[in-house]
Amino acid sequence: MTALPDRTEKKLGLVIDLDTCVGCHACVVACKGWNTENYGVPLSDQQAYGATPSGSFLNRVHSYEVQPDVGPAQTVHFPKSCLHCEDAPCVTVCPTGASYKRVEDGIVLVNESDCIGCSLCAWACPYGARELDRAAGVMKKCTLCVDRIYNENLPEEDRTPACVRTCPAGARHFGDLGDPESDVSKLVIEREGVDLMPEQGTKPVNKYLPPRPKDDLDQIDILSPFLKPAAPEAKGIAGWLDRVLEKI
Repeated sequence: MTALPDRTEKKLGLVIDLDTCVGCHACVVACKGWNTENYGVPLSDQQAYGATPSGSFLNRVHSYEVQPDVGPAQTVHFPKSCLHCEDAPCVTVCPTGASYKRVEDGIVLVNESDCIGCSLCAWACPYGARELDRAAGVMKKCTLCVDRIYNENLPEEDRTPACVRTCPAGARHFGDLGDPESDVSKLVIEREGVDLMPEQGTKPVNKYLPPRPKDDLDQIDILSPFLKPAAPEAKGIAGWLDRVLEKI
């Protein structure tokens, strides 16, 4: 079995804004693309275009219709991946030591060369955040794109998880949640961020920002109809197409 560190120097993790997420799955596609080509063995798919497709994903988005006590019903898009828990049961249950939590940043990883694919970590994880790659026979999970965030060959703005870099709505945030002065920590306090299933006692590092009431007029951008277009007149092929469509 693998022991957890007494403490970690940082608590790198994600803050996900459920009020902003539009469920476009761009984070899922970006995660699949990056992690298929880089860290660890590729994420395989089985019968991707068949009647019963399956595959390995490190990030998934689930959509739910929620009826608040006050106000209209809402559709909430809920992204889910590894939460890099402080008290990670997936680590302590691993019989080979393949699962471990890093002291320097708190990221939970899998040493795939030591993984025997027994799936005990998947059973232990209360969030369903681990998946067995059926082609490679090893467990896969979110790595917070550890091969990106420390890669000095990338521009500084790209040294962030692929899902965060890609999100068009700005619903995903990355940083050190162990630092009370970090932007993500301040955001959690400001928006009253919450743990997922705190009753499990795993102390997840990732936080969720709850949706805000949609009947609150303060959340509606009343200026949007008055915003000026980016360009007064379309040019190039876009302008030509615009003129053609006007004649139809």
